[in-house]
Amino acid sequence: MINKILSSNAGLSALVLRVPLGLVLAAHGAQKLFGWFGGYGLEGTGKWMASIGFEPGYLMALMAGSAEFFGGLALLIGLLTRPAAIVTAFTMIIAMSVHIGNGLFVTNKGYEFALILLAACLSLVFQGAGKLSLDQLLVSKFNDKSPQKET
Repeated sequence: MINKILSSNAGLSALVLRVPLGLVLAAHGAQKLFGWFGGYGLEGTGKWMASIGFEPGYLMALMAGSAEFFGGLALLIGLLTRPAAIVTAFTMIIAMSVHIGNGLFVTNKGYEFALILLAACLSLVFQGAGKLSLDQLLVSKFNDKSPQKET
């Protein structure tokens, strides 16, 4: 089971996707959680979420911010990449639901940004972390310690 969750044959392509995706998600989560990078923090984000119908707003802000921040950090370093990508993909689906009425384009507060983040997350769900990831390191350590079959 550990091998199925962590292993990947994606090579370096997953790294090229994971690093910027992880940075963007972690930064957006930091806006929600800590008010960094011009964000509103938990209180402000919670009030906004409550105003659009996501109640209780503080809890919703905590969940969305945590998914983005911690999920983004996990993607950045390639640790539990598939589970982190699933959680952040779900978060992007919710974000799209907020923006869907505004059309596609982000200039109209549309859903295009959430859509591309969703696509990137789903790509990592299918391909895994690839080379240069903690997942790959864990798989190799796990396989080194597992009993070898006799031939």
